[in-house]
Amino acid sequence: MPVGWYIPFRMCQDDSSTERSRNIWAPWRMEYIDSLHGASDGGCFFCRNRDQPSNDAENLVLWRGRRSMVVLNRFPYTGGHSMVAPYDHLADLSDLDDQTMLEMLRLLRDTQRILAGALHAEGFNIGVNIGRCAGAGLPGHLHMHIVPRWSGDTNFMPVFSGVRMIPQTLGDLYATLRKTAAELGLPKIAQ
Repeated sequence: MPVGWYIPFRMCQDDSSTERSRNIWAPWRMEYIDSLHGASDGGCFFCRNRDQPSNDAENLVLWRGRRSMVVLNRFPYTGGHSMVAPYDHLADLSDLDDQTMLEMLRLLRDTQRILAGALHAEGFNIGVNIGRCAGAGLPGHLHMHIVPRWSGDTNFMPVFSGVRMIPQTLGDLYATLRKTAAELGLPKIAQ
């Protein structure tokens, strides 16, 4: 049996005698958990990213406009999961001025094109979660998600095991998206 199939197969069995049959170790998730409970520095990472343009690669900021930015999700649902956020710490769509909203939509449009070109994405989930009860992990700072999708990307791993496979490191993905953006002359935002 291929090595990649071992963990899901073991997880589906009703053998609770070993820890391995019920757990997948993902210690990198602790950074995310700590950020939800204020164990890290407790601030808004979008605001931190906004204020640290010299650290864009480290912070996974792909592009900046005059009023908003595109950031790779550090805890993605799937490879290429990106977010478009205004620079201003605003919680609701009604708080956005027209220029910021238009720039965010332009960045979203161009990010979709870049993800399609770089990752050969066949479809996209695009959405906004407003309020914690609606799924917003950072309810105080509005942002739009764009998640690339592929035919067959919901295979046995997430269905039977609740595990998603991310095939590329964030650093490699960041470099690939930046390269594709330059080749396509995107994003088209006023600087």
